Amino acid sequence: MGSRLRVAALAGVSGVAGSFAAAGYTRQFVAAPVDALVVRATPGALVAWMITNVGESAHVLHVALAVGIVAGLFGATAVVGRAVAARSGWRLAGAGLAGVLSWAVAATITDAPGLALAAGAPVAVVTAVEAGPAARRELDVTRRRVVRSTVGALGFASVASAVGWYQSVGVGDDAVPAATGERSEAVQERLEAAADRELDLAADDVPGLVSPIGEFYNVDIAEFDPTVPDDDWTLTVTGEVESPQQFDFADVRERPTEHRFVTLRCVGEGLNGRKLDTAVWTGTPLKPLLEEVDPGGDCGCAMLRAHDDYFVQFPVDALEDAFLAWGMNGRPLPKSHGHPVRVLVPGHWGETNVKWLSEIELLDEEADGYWEERGWHGTGPVNTVAKLWDDTRLADGRIEVAGHAYAGTRGIERVEVSTDGGRTWTDAELSEPLPGEDVWRQWHHVYEPDGTHEVVVRATDGEGQLQPEERADSFPSGATGWVSKRIEP
Repeated sequence: MGSRLRVAALAGVSGVAGSFAAAGYTRQFVAAPVDALVVRATPGALVAWMITNVGESAHVLHVALAVGIVAGLFGATAVVGRAVAARSGWRLAGAGLAGVLSWAVAATITDAPGLALAAGAPVAVVTAVEAGPAARRELDVTRRRVVRSTVGALGFASVASAVGWYQSVGVGDDAVPAATGERSEAVQERLEAAADRELDLAADDVPGLVSPIGEFYNVDIAEFDPTVPDDDWTLTVTGEVESPQQFDFADVRERPTEHRFVTLRCVGEGLNGRKLDTAVWTGTPLKPLLEEVDPGGDCGCAMLRAHDDYFVQFPVDALEDAFLAWGMNGRPLPKSHGHPVRVLVPGHWGETNVKWLSEIELLDEEADGYWEERGWHGTGPVNTVAKLWDDTRLADGRIEVAGHAYAGTRGIERVEVSTDGGRTWTDAELSEPLPGEDVWRQWHHVYEPDGTHEVVVRATDGEGQLQPEERADSFPSGATGWVSKRIEP
């Protein structure tokens, strides 16, 4: 039993590593489709608990589970091959069987028969080594042989993993052609305008009014992003329409272009979390495309679908000011943010702004989206929040507290700060508003410390509504409450 487990483990690790070497960190890596299946099969209550209590580390856990499942399948093929070799006396026959079976497993999972050879070959080699004459009798499996085979398999796995990581560089943001180079004058003007409106903060931990692409938060339903070349991308508009249409990338790019400041906030983040960012997005309004399909009068909602199998339902009215974006901060939209085209729906939680958009289906009745099926509530609007992200002692002994505030399309009218736990309040200084309706603002406040202070912040939106004081977790409708921090003298 011990030797079979060892063979299974070595073959499983080698097969996974071989696939990774050939495919890199892409959807052709054998663990990727299994990871997607794990994510889809996870009960909604567990998903909510993991998002709230584990956060981004949850991705690591479900990828590790997917890798373990695939390694187990490859290991099973090696055990079968070894058993056939032991019974028949034909080592190569057993190794060949293990290789073919593992190749079949990988090809079925990834639908990439060529790349699947990279998984089948190392499993066959491990099986051949372990099915040698000395492997037929447990007493003949010497310590030296065990060490040699183990070191060989792990050495291969290490080299293969290094090769896979090397070719994975550029799978994300840098994989987009022309991701560097000159920004358009219009975008550059907006970036400079944003920089001019930023507060002069002593804090090092409060971002500016536009987030660099590499620092913009990123959340997806699965770990492996789809690769959609510009030439292959299409947007299909179907459902309750008179004339279904399909638009390609060139069609969309030829339409009137806008550059919008838009802020996105993650519904699953903690109350004072950091998943809140703003960029200058380049694209075109969605409304004219929907008008071209002549939607029926009963169309009250729309299901938006993506290449990663994600789907979100919106009331059609919510798409009135929606925006198809293909650029971010003057660069082509990075793969990790939905290249080549994503949708931005003003005032709604970040998760509903579908990346890798592929289809819009107009419906005459409501249907649950991906997160609604898992217990989350609706698609927005976002909750008002003032974040307290930094406290800094100034040279003169005073303390500066600072952060950002956001309320979706309602805008931020006011941020108040209390240094006595909420008994008294003072208006914070706000950055000038950015152009656009769906944007954040910076705030800061400086006070004289006279001991320990319980600092509390709250925001009032542009409609005069005060941020709710009562605290609630992110599940199911986004975190709420006033942010507070105990600051020592």
